[in-house]
Amino acid sequence: MAKLTKEKKTAFDFIEETSEKISDMHQLIWRYAEPALREYKSCEAFVKWHRDEGFEVETGIAGMPTAYVATWGRGKPVISTYTEYDAVPEAAQEPATHREAANPWQAGHTDPHSALGVAAAAGAHAVKHAMEKHGLKGTIKVFGAPGEKICISKPYEAAKGYYDDLDAAVAWHPRGFNSVMYETQWGSYWCVAFVFDCDAPETWMSYAPDLPAQTRAPGALDAVCLMYTTTKYTKESMLPRTGLWSINEAILVAGQATADNLPPRIGVITYAFRSPSLVQQEQIYKVLLNNAESVAKVTGCRLGIKWVAKTRTGLFNRSLADLAYENLELVGAPKFTEDDKEKAREIVRRLGHKPPQEPFNEKLTPPGEWESMWRRPIPNHQTHYGSDDYVEFTWHCPTVWIQVYVPSVSVPGVRLPAWTRYSLCGMRGVIDKSIYTAGKAISGTMMDLVTSPDRLKTCKDEWKEKTSMYMEKPLLPPDMEPPIDLPWPEYITTQRGREWHIPPFKV
Repeated sequence: MAKLTKEKKTAFDFIEETSEKISDMHQLIWRYAEPALREYKSCEAFVKWHRDEGFEVETGIAGMPTAYVATWGRGKPVISTYTEYDAVPEAAQEPATHREAANPWQAGHTDPHSALGVAAAAGAHAVKHAMEKHGLKGTIKVFGAPGEKICISKPYEAAKGYYDDLDAAVAWHPRGFNSVMYETQWGSYWCVAFVFDCDAPETWMSYAPDLPAQTRAPGALDAVCLMYTTTKYTKESMLPRTGLWSINEAILVAGQATADNLPPRIGVITYAFRSPSLVQQEQIYKVLLNNAESVAKVTGCRLGIKWVAKTRTGLFNRSLADLAYENLELVGAPKFTEDDKEKAREIVRRLGHKPPQEPFNEKLTPPGEWESMWRRPIPNHQTHYGSDDYVEFTWHCPTVWIQVYVPSVSVPGVRLPAWTRYSLCGMRGVIDKSIYTAGKAISGTMMDLVTSPDRLKTCKDEWKEKTSMYMEKPLLPPDMEPPIDLPWPEYITTQRGREWHIPPFKV
């Protein structure tokens, strides 16, 4: 088990001493609730926080206005982490014991990334404070990573060389357990947008120019609908029915025409697909592309293709995972107060169920035990499962993904609404316990990497050995720009004021 060194104690004390400020920051980001690539206020708040703590910040990195890198220190080792702060459309909620969202269509934090970003930044600030106090050399880098829900920022940051000088990366994610991601790592996530543009509708009936003007091309709306249904028909033939791969679609734009004699000109549909290997990803895209090209011909549209994201698969580093879990043991699982627990019980009561006496998980789960649970639904041959874009770091340096429990309440045999979890994760005091735990676990692990060259060398030697056998290079060209121009959901300002792009109309 890791030791509580004087450097770690300084870092942990810093988090305790600034706990109120950390809590305030989380409330700010949680209420901004800005979605992918549109996190303008959230990014600005993080940038200010880093600068107030003495970090130099470069904004707008990798072609994304809401991405940044904050740097403190000089020389080796270069230890990194990242913040996330994007929210999810249609997940709005209030931090209350019953749902009160003014607009159910607007964004809210689900995982929550608000806590992820704040805890990671707090951990990095704590390390900077300890290194400064104890005269330690090294560099701390914090990457502002927007749009994790569409896995977009880290592949572009990696492709453009931002991770090339890193010695290690220490990350975390809100979860239902207190552990570390172990041997079975996250798989690959690809997302592509197919843009159907009916840019020359008059050519559809060019062989009969004298026909009435009411005749029109099928257009982009039909293209999106056909793409959707055609892919549903061919989905079962993309890959074998094993391996827990998945594909999800989202229609960003469908139509636009409001006059019935004009064909809908523009339609955009995105496909996000997750699978355990890059070979499988290529096969899925092959089918999607064939469908899109065929649909464009059928509907009189021109096909455009915009890649949103392409991540690699995760590379496991046992040495760093073990070190991080030692520090998680040192910190301990989040401990919730009786008042915290009563808020969870009250939610259950309001829904008409008997509340649990102990609603929260306050135990650590050893990595081996976590690995057994994680692998339960996975075929024996499979080494990756699901997806998260942190995997981009793993091919540039030893990387660990710490898991810290965030409050959630359950009732045996009952499926509670998702908003109950979202709400608890926005409650001041309740979610703060998880944030402080994650911040300390990150700072403790980072301090060991800075103060113990032998432990860092062990992590790097393992990484070098694995990458010498094979290396997954960045999948996006370094000169490719992220699709910030696609019509992603966002807040807008009109004469009505600032509102979500979908008004809270009644249905």
